[in-house]
Amino acid sequence: QVQLVESGGGLVQSGGSLRLSCAASGIIFSTYTAGWYRQAPGKQREPVAFINRADSTSYVDSVKGRFTISRDNAKNTVFLQMNSLKPEDTATYYCSAARLITRETYWGQGAQVTVSS
Repeated sequence: QVQLVESGGGLVQSGGSLRLSCAASGIIFSTYTAGWYRQAPGKQREPVAFINRADSTSYVDSVKGRFTISRDNAKNTVFLQMNSLKPEDTATYYCSAARLITRETYWGQGAQVTVSS
């Protein structure tokens, strides 16, 4: 059974930092493209950052220069370091693991991030 478990969310003031973690079990995370998405109340889920099997990263424009996605393969875990947080970053953040060739996609349960102004 595949599980992705997020942790590290919380309440932070504007300009602060948080680091989200996503620990995988049941898969070798490094063989998947890992992604972070977020969903604010009343809005659609949107992609935030990705890291592929070659450790190439990509980000949505609104977080470039502030967020960093990374992996620790020994811990089978992906991270999202979030700096210079803004109130508009407030959302539930979800991690994902995807592999197109086998049409697999897995999701975590979500971690709440709230940024106060």
